Amino acid sequence: MAACLPSYIEHEMLGTLAVPRFADVQAAAGAIAPHVLRTPLLRSAALDAIAGGPVWLKCENLQTTGSFKLRGAFNALLALSAEQRARGVVAYSTGNHGQAIAWAARQLGLRATIVMPVDAPKNKVARALAQGAQVVHYDREKESREDIGMRLLLDTGGTLVPPGDHPQVLAAQGTVALEALQDLPAGVAQTLGLFAAPCGGGGLMAGCCLALDALSPHARRVAVEPAAFDDTVRSLASGRREINAAGARTLCDALQAATPAELPFAINQPLLSEAVAVTDDEVARAMRFALEELHLLVEPGGSVALAALLAGRLRLDGRSAVVVLSGGNVDMALLQSVIARTDA
Repeated sequence: MAACLPSYIEHEMLGTLAVPRFADVQAAAGAIAPHVLRTPLLRSAALDAIAGGPVWLKCENLQTTGSFKLRGAFNALLALSAEQRARGVVAYSTGNHGQAIAWAARQLGLRATIVMPVDAPKNKVARALAQGAQVVHYDREKESREDIGMRLLLDTGGTLVPPGDHPQVLAAQGTVALEALQDLPAGVAQTLGLFAAPCGGGGLMAGCCLALDALSPHARRVAVEPAAFDDTVRSLASGRREINAAGARTLCDALQAATPAELPFAINQPLLSEAVAVTDDEVARAMRFALEELHLLVEPGGSVALAALLAGRLRLDGRSAVVVLSGGNVDMALLQSVIARTDA
């Protein structure tokens, strides 16, 4: 199906962007291998029993910096020329992408400026600052992070590395699925029934769709979103990028995209099987399940695909599944509130 993808898109702000292919995912895997962890696939008998089939959890919550975002950050920064590296990079992020850019920039000796919302979790802001990045805050209800990012580019002369609309970033996010498919037991990748991952702007799922389309074309590819930010659910139904309601709220701070990013949607629209949404209560229960049954700390946005499975929104019918736990950066106050919420 990859043949149905366009070669390029014309982004409304960034101009012409190449649409990556599976070969780009493979190239990214080689480039970032020295810099990122090959995260494990874990099984749980309790989860298999609930799901009605074997489930492998791809644990990106155990990745360096606590999320899959480090993959795209390194691939994008490694692709910069010496002149671009000297001028530094600018990124906008709700938290995990910013942390990842800050970490990768420090490892490679680059200057990084991160645009983050004023209500971003304090732990995510602190970790970006700890890596030496400059953090510029904005009000997500009144200001555009993209506009601020473009102004900073003019001021710094740096290179923009957005979380979704970047070919190298998307290609590297696809290594999550590539690794999972390579690490499954012999023969399972060819008969895989389901691959499900969290979805904000859509970059993780878009990159993964490229790998799945090439290596496990019969697997259902499902993006999972918070109910208040179900823009991909609605966009797939309408055929155009839909916008979330102003003032919407969710536990899942990492998935609060206003609308699907343009480049990921160019891939997700033809290659995704479907998208589903979960409630905050379902997310909280999934986080608690991960703690108690799996002994894993997973942040709200990283838990949504697991939440959909536990809530019965993803049917396996006895077939195998890979479910991505995309991040583990949980603010302790939020974790306490989730535990209290699920005690009721």
